[in-house]
Amino acid sequence: VQLQASGGGLVQAGGSLSLSCAASGRTSRFDGMGWFRQAPGKEREFVAGIGWSAGLTNYRGDVKGRFTISGDNGKKMVYLQMTNLRLEDTAVYYCAAAPQLSDLANPNWVHYWGQGTLVTVSS
Repeated sequence: VQLQASGGGLVQAGGSLSLSCAASGRTSRFDGMGWFRQAPGKEREFVAGIGWSAGLTNYRGDVKGRFTISGDNGKKMVYLQMTNLRLEDTAVYYCAAAPQLSDLANPNWVHYWGQGTLVTVSS
C-alpha cells in the first residue's frame, strides 16, 4: 500500500488550505484513512479520519468545525479541507491508513503512512 499526499503550503492565519491523499496498492487491507500532524518538538497527533464501510468521520476537538475530511471510496482518495487556520495548526501533516477508523486514534496502530506535507500558518 502506498499513500501519496499532496497540498499544503503557506497560508495566513484565518485562511484555508486543502490536502489530498491517494492510496494505491492493496487498498482492501484497510478501512480507515485519515490525517495526523506533527509540530516541531511535539508528538504526532490524530487530526481527522474517515471509515469507508460505515461512512463515519472523526476529528480531534480543536479542529472540529474548522476542518472537514471527505473521500472517494472508489478511488481511495481522502481530502482534508482546512479553514480558519490558526498558528497552532502549523505542522507536517501525514496521511495514514489503518484497518478501521478506531485504529486511527493511536499512531502506533496505523499500518501505512504517506510522506508528510508541510502546512505553515503565518500571522
